[in-house]
Amino acid sequence: MTAKEYLQQAIRLDERINSKIAQLDALNDLSTKCTSTITDMPRNSSPSVSKLEDVVVKIIDLQNSINNDINLLIDLKREMTNVIKNVNDVDCRLLLEFRYLCGHSWEDIAVELGYTTRNIHYLHRQALKLIEVPE
Repeated sequence: MTAKEYLQQAIRLDERINSKIAQLDALNDLSTKCTSTITDMPRNSSPSVSKLEDVVVKIIDLQNSINNDINLLIDLKREMTNVIKNVNDVDCRLLLEFRYLCGHSWEDIAVELGYTTRNIHYLHRQALKLIEVPE
């Protein structure tokens, strides 16, 4: 695994969490639309007792999945923080922290560090060479 692939894991995991949160919002909206119908007709003998119950179970499963991913992200960022701390160049270290731990854009990092975007990309290549990817 390259240094860039290692560092991008947190960004991808954060994106996956955000996607699951969007799915959770959609399920929560769906759960408010579930209604029961009162009728004197015989009930269908389907295994699904209630649509609302099905949605609630899916919501709980998705919430557990999100919580697991958040725990993974916290552990990964803790490990990445220790890896980035070992970079001796202060500008390289700040760039890596802003990009991979805080999720800032290249433009925001350039403004923050007082560089052009082109220089930030050059500095990024140099910073990646200083990363020691854990086994």
